[in-house]
Amino acid sequence: MPEEPQTQVRAAWLYYMEGLTQAEIADRLKMTRLRVNRLLVEARGSGLVNITINSRLESCVRLERELIAAFGLKEAVVVPSPVDPDQVAAQIGKAAGDFVSRFVEEKPSGIVGVGWGGTLRETIRHIRGGQYRDLAVTAMMGGLTYGIEINTFEIASRFARLWQAECHYLAAPIYAGTPQSRDTIVAQDVFEAAFRRIQATDVAILSAGDLSERSLLVRYGLPGDVGVGELARAGAVGDMLGQFVDRRGRAIDHPINHRAIALPLEDLRRIPTVILASGGANKAEIIAAALRGGLASVLITDEDAAAAVLESPAPAQA
Repeated sequence: MPEEPQTQVRAAWLYYMEGLTQAEIADRLKMTRLRVNRLLVEARGSGLVNITINSRLESCVRLERELIAAFGLKEAVVVPSPVDPDQVAAQIGKAAGDFVSRFVEEKPSGIVGVGWGGTLRETIRHIRGGQYRDLAVTAMMGGLTYGIEINTFEIASRFARLWQAECHYLAAPIYAGTPQSRDTIVAQDVFEAAFRRIQATDVAILSAGDLSERSLLVRYGLPGDVGVGELARAGAVGDMLGQFVDRRGRAIDHPINHRAIALPLEDLRRIPTVILASGGANKAEIIAAALRGGLASVLITDEDAAAAVLESPAPAQA
């Protein structure tokens, strides 16, 4: 009797895409090693596997449809969750790179806004290059004050180089010292022009951060006078563009949001297409919040995070 198709695809994915051994796959899928070997042989013989896996997991497709229906998204892309949580960004980055490449190839003009982080760094590795002279890339938030490859400046410049496009930075830190100093900075002519450009973004590719130590913003960018505990007490579940939101996707009432040198969230909601590339079980709450708050119209995530987002209970009405 032929093996159940989804089981065969899962085995092939784990073997060819994630590099697990047959013994590890047998343990993961709760079957014998002999059966795993037979699945892989049948996958090659049937044409399912030919360098790449020529199939989609039904469970991922189902989650995509449920996400679109639940949150009114334009599109959703769900990839299988890797065994190693540290590989989540790499898997999402592959899918995001393909999605963004296709988007730009279909509309090779306008302004692409970018954020920062590990997932976007992985996305860049899978972007198809080209010559797009009518395309501009702009950072949508300030950056760290020291060099690191996940920084907004590095992310924006690497996208622009791949596309041979214009590149614009928001040459400022992620946070000003006070809300007043933030207002003084953005009132300068050069920043007014930069924000007008950012507000005209046609498509944005962003990630989101939670409040755990896995968050790059918590580790590298959060000011020393702001603690994660006080953000959580204010209702925060994570951030987008350095601005912290509650479970409804609304900006929390905390001075940190008034210190962020980034596109305000109310303006982010006006951008025609916002792609949120983010995953991992630790980010389910912030992903759900971003979708509830209308902060993204396309989601690219992994299977475990997608399921957790869909299971996340809607917050009570205030």
